[in-house]
Amino acid sequence: MKYCSACGAPVNFRIPPGDSLPRHVCNACGTIHYSNPKIVVGALAEWNDQILLCRRAIEPRYGYWTLPAGFLENGETTAEGAIRETLEEARARIELDSMLSLINVPHISQVHIIYRARLLDLEFGPGEESLDVRLVDESDIPWDEIAFRTIGMTLRRYFDGRRRGEIGFFTADVLPPPG
Repeated sequence: MKYCSACGAPVNFRIPPGDSLPRHVCNACGTIHYSNPKIVVGALAEWNDQILLCRRAIEPRYGYWTLPAGFLENGETTAEGAIRETLEEARARIELDSMLSLINVPHISQVHIIYRARLLDLEFGPGEESLDVRLVDESDIPWDEIAFRTIGMTLRRYFDGRRRGEIGFFTADVLPPPG
């Protein structure tokens, strides 16, 4: 950030009075511009023993598979965001169950929240951000083509829990890839 969005004057990156971390601070009007993590929300939608996967039509990870998920919008709850993202990416109507995973990804300043959900019907298809949308069994998941580590972690924990008969909420932290 080079200029203040409140008045247009140049900003400096410094620790403002009463804070402990450097922030972009306007030299003219004193506005402090906070940069906080982004929240990604989505749903693992179930139909019988199958789950709904979307093949991405956008970068990053074009052509790879994921759960319907995306950035939370302002003025939206995490539950509302998960429902909206599922409708946008898979044209699927869902009913949310409990939160399934919360995964911190601090090296890219994100927090990923995935809900467990139930498909309300079989009327779904690719939205603008998806090339394909499918219901898949665990044995049909293209593990080598999963778009994001957080989605792979969520899917593995979900299926492990389902086999044990105890699908519960889990949290994790994702470290940066080696190298």
